[in-house]
Amino acid sequence: MGPQLQSSAQVLIAEFGEQRVLAFFLVLARLSPLFLLAPLFSSKMVPGRVRGILAVGLAIGLSPVVTAGHAHLPTDVMGIGSLMTKELLVGAAFAYALAATFSALAVAGSFLDTSIGFSYGGLVDPVNGNQSSVLSSAYSMIGLLVFIAIGGDAWVIRGLARTYDVVGLTDYPSLGRMVAGAGAAFGQVFASAIEVAGPVLLALTLTDAAFGVVSRVVPNLNVFQVGLPAKVVVGILLVGATMPFVAGWLGNQLQTDVGAALQTLKVG
Repeated sequence: MGPQLQSSAQVLIAEFGEQRVLAFFLVLARLSPLFLLAPLFSSKMVPGRVRGILAVGLAIGLSPVVTAGHAHLPTDVMGIGSLMTKELLVGAAFAYALAATFSALAVAGSFLDTSIGFSYGGLVDPVNGNQSSVLSSAYSMIGLLVFIAIGGDAWVIRGLARTYDVVGLTDYPSLGRMVAGAGAAFGQVFASAIEVAGPVLLALTLTDAAFGVVSRVVPNLNVFQVGLPAKVVVGILLVGATMPFVAGWLGNQLQTDVGAALQTLKVG
């Protein structure tokens, strides 16, 4: 197997050239985190083999474009290892900024599940393959549908291509800026979740307060028996009413995230 692999590598290098083959693998390294973290590209609904084929196809298409006009790539082991590590970090930073937005949608759904009472039941989220509750899965699925409807996949690919204008194949980004950007994206998850779920949470809190007042006025009323169905109805109605807002928020947030990711990747 070893001699066969070595022979195949030699044929590949002889056919396309050492620099082109190296550039292809560097581009593939930057693309790979996209298929592990980014929305839609990392979805468990897409088989792993299909994701691998898409990653290779995108790398084949991007590598001739991003290598045009670039300096000679190093061919020593240390130089290649350093560039590969840098490419993986750049791709992971870009994909993480996008994944944080969809994590905010899932967290918003979890807040509402806990408030309404849906958290007692659970199911497997088909987007990320994890156990989650009803509204958390619903927000993830709706976010994915909005992402497809607004052409988010094209935005992500164009954004990734633009990272080469910021950090070329032989350039190195500022590590401190990348870490600060990742921390800011993580902190924004909970703030964004409150922003998405806030109107519904406020209405549910007011509903609880109203039933608390009713229980004082009518002590014989079984508040738990009446209140839970009422909260479910109010919650579902308001979730449906706020969906256009969530769709608009997601579109704006994706544009902001791509811009923020590019800012954090500036060469140090």
